[in-house]
Amino acid sequence: MQLRRTLLWAWATVLLALLLWPLAAPGELLLRDMAVVDSPALSLNAFGFGDLPARNAPQDGVLALFGFLPVSWLVRVILLASGLAGAYGAMRLGPAQFAAVTITIYNPFVVERLLQGHWSLVMAAWLLPLIAALREHPRWQIVAMWAGSLTPTGAVVATVVGVVASRSRVRTACLGVVTWLPWLVPALLSTPTSGGATAFVVRAEAHASTPGTMLGLGGIWNADAVPASRESGFALFGIALFAVLITGFRNCPRPVLILGTCGLLACAGSWLLPGVFSWVVSTVPGAGLFRDSQKLLMFAIPAYAAMAGGLSRPPVEELAVALALVQMPDAPREVAVLRPEYSDTAELANLARGRDVLLVDAPPLVARSDGLPVVDPRSKALSLVESGELRVDGEITDSRSQRHVEASRAWGDGDLNELRELGVGVVVDGGTVTETGAGPRRGWRFHLGIALSLMWLVFPLVFPLVAALRRRPTLPTSGAGPAG
Repeated sequence: MQLRRTLLWAWATVLLALLLWPLAAPGELLLRDMAVVDSPALSLNAFGFGDLPARNAPQDGVLALFGFLPVSWLVRVILLASGLAGAYGAMRLGPAQFAAVTITIYNPFVVERLLQGHWSLVMAAWLLPLIAALREHPRWQIVAMWAGSLTPTGAVVATVVGVVASRSRVRTACLGVVTWLPWLVPALLSTPTSGGATAFVVRAEAHASTPGTMLGLGGIWNADAVPASRESGFALFGIALFAVLITGFRNCPRPVLILGTCGLLACAGSWLLPGVFSWVVSTVPGAGLFRDSQKLLMFAIPAYAAMAGGLSRPPVEELAVALALVQMPDAPREVAVLRPEYSDTAELANLARGRDVLLVDAPPLVARSDGLPVVDPRSKALSLVESGELRVDGEITDSRSQRHVEASRAWGDGDLNELRELGVGVVVDGGTVTETGAGPRRGWRFHLGIALSLMWLVFPLVFPLVAALRRRPTLPTSGAGPAG
């Protein structure tokens, strides 16, 4: 038994090493949507109260609070810890532990999201089987939900999985919603809208068809963030893997199985009914989190892991592991693009000293040294007036923010007074740097953002604190009556 457990942990470590090995090199984490600089700025943007919707709260705010550390290394530790925690959860889901661990760590959703730079979404995906496995341990289950709530999508999915798997659903739901507050409060105050949903609908990978790709947990909208093997027919092995996993469905708790089915059907609905899906995303509050409809497949990951754990016959378990690996045989090579680089943001950050910076005619995406796109690292190292404009295949999916439009117009008119009123302290136009006289924005929203991020950080400490208060001994009372 001890040997098997040792081998299981060794296997989990090998799988994580195959996907995360580039992160062992020094540097900051810069790839596509991932811009993790070592010294992020404490700003309204980081807390979700900036010019754009609160898509990165509490993630950016929490990382900014840890700015006294090299934050990119903190993120490396978080990723590794979440992968190991997910492996532990998978081990608790059934006798076929090697299959469950493999399906949890090494699946197309995880690999494609890594290549897109969605590190916190990968973290949440790895934690979902753990959340499902801890249904008999409600306090630890809620802590796992909290860990998965670093990003809004992760928060919603982790809470739903926790509620479905929990034996105390009302309590779990209420505590889960508390972890939403760092992004929910800014969202309610700004009531942003989402558009361009059709550009982010799940897509087919070569020869597997769209339904087959979904069954294999693949299909990210960006074809450039997909291993080459998936576009050469290897996605077909994902369909075969699904057929094998179905044989272990009796091991999957019925609520988790139903949730996984709903996730698959919802994702398929975004493909079959794109008009309806776009209406839902742009109309229903909160639905915009899933305009990138492959995210809906996250709801199926705990069911897949549980079904893998139910493959009790040894030849079937080995077959599942082999199919999981062969559907992406080149993933360890493809993730080489995760190699860290250093950004050149320190000089401008020192000049800005917390003031809002307008970058004139600067695109939101810049090129790395190898030509791959990355979110401008200055958007994390500085308090930028963010544009937010996004184009996918020439289609504008997100328009520029109102403040960016007004600030750009004021700069074009040479109106420094207007820039000061808009809170812009520094303007960078090519090689020219102009200071307007405006100071850092530190109003009630900034302090509320700090408070919400700190609340999120200390949330897990509530449980040992409550337990300690319950164990606190009461003073004995005297039997003597009152004097006189």
